[in-house]
Amino acid sequence: MADPTTPLLEPSKEAFFHENCPGCKQDRRNQLHLGIPFREFFFIWIVALCSALPISSLYPFLYFMIRDLNIAKRAQDIGFFAGFVGSAFMLGRSLTSIFWGMVADRYGRKPVIMISLFAIIVFNTLFGLSKSYWMAIATRLLLGLLSGLLGPIQAYASEVCRKEYQALGLSIVDTSWAMGLIFGPAIGGFLAQPAEKYPSIFAREWLFGRFPYFLPCLCISLFSVAAFIVCLWLPIFSLWAVSNKSYGGLGFSSQEVGSVLAISGISLLVYQLVFFPCIAKHLGPINFTRVVAVLSIPLLASYPFMAKLSGLDLKLTVNCASLLRSIFSSTITIGLNILMNNAVSQHKRGAANGMAVTALSLFKAVAPAGAGTLFSWAQNHQGASILSGDYIVFFVLDIFGLVGLMLTFKPFLTQPGKEEITANN
Repeated sequence: MADPTTPLLEPSKEAFFHENCPGCKQDRRNQLHLGIPFREFFFIWIVALCSALPISSLYPFLYFMIRDLNIAKRAQDIGFFAGFVGSAFMLGRSLTSIFWGMVADRYGRKPVIMISLFAIIVFNTLFGLSKSYWMAIATRLLLGLLSGLLGPIQAYASEVCRKEYQALGLSIVDTSWAMGLIFGPAIGGFLAQPAEKYPSIFAREWLFGRFPYFLPCLCISLFSVAAFIVCLWLPIFSLWAVSNKSYGGLGFSSQEVGSVLAISGISLLVYQLVFFPCIAKHLGPINFTRVVAVLSIPLLASYPFMAKLSGLDLKLTVNCASLLRSIFSSTITIGLNILMNNAVSQHKRGAANGMAVTALSLFKAVAPAGAGTLFSWAQNHQGASILSGDYIVFFVLDIFGLVGLMLTFKPFLTQPGKEEITANN
């Protein structure tokens, strides 16, 4: 009787190796090296972090940037114009994400990753040097069009290691992305307008005084340069927070917004690693998703009332609300991803996830522009008898949340039975 620990088909695998095939060489390397590929995982961490930083870094200072570009004739219109700048990146990414995935399959992961990093270096830097509104939109749109990092790096994470370490590789991508949500807003919030915040270091006549939003973009671009060299070896929330209290906002500075978003990012990382697996195990993904969807509705409805607070009470309340909102959003996203992967057969999951990323990018492209327009309209209707000012913004968000909650019940959502799940896998 054959030894059950001996792979029966191991000798025949040699027939599938081709001398000049990079994928075959990687498979052979994975067979020979039994441990964790620390060097490759370090590359993955660096690249995934680079992909997240440009997305989140602009939100603490976007309101002030649009104000300084003098495109809005009134303060109430700043949100309208800021929304389109916020949408430009995701619009570009939604148009080309499938293309870059096909290019990565055809020509390899490394070329696409390096093209995307080079795009960050060039267009993220130019965004910080924007002297006109249309330059800001154009550079963010081009950055999104050339952003092919996320798909290839996820594929790379599952290919450079043995199967038993694939979950670790993919978790590094997610963890690095979460860290980008921490450091991106912090970089944008603390380094924007340096001549105003740190006058003893940065003079108004110098480069960073004439281009007040260049420093955070430059720091991210320099980090991307380092990642590029390494690879040779290979929320809407902020618009409301920074608007003036006379318009129903919180009157926060870019530094205060960055602090709130960074704290939320750190807390979200701890929640994802420690608490979410335990709670989801007991409630199940669908019930957990429904619970947090219900809790999100009163949380959003409470946001406009925070403008009545001040001082320490305001900062504590906003940080707690931002933390809860981040946790709720993360829980809903993970729960829906689990449901989606369970709803389709194994050989269709790649296509399903690709369609989901494209749809997500499209909605993220439309959302900032739509929200910015609604936000600007709300600030021009402070005296309405019903849902005046920012109340209407959060009311509309609650409507979307309620619709999303309804879609988790029958007949909109049908979960496969045990027989179907067995057949799918």
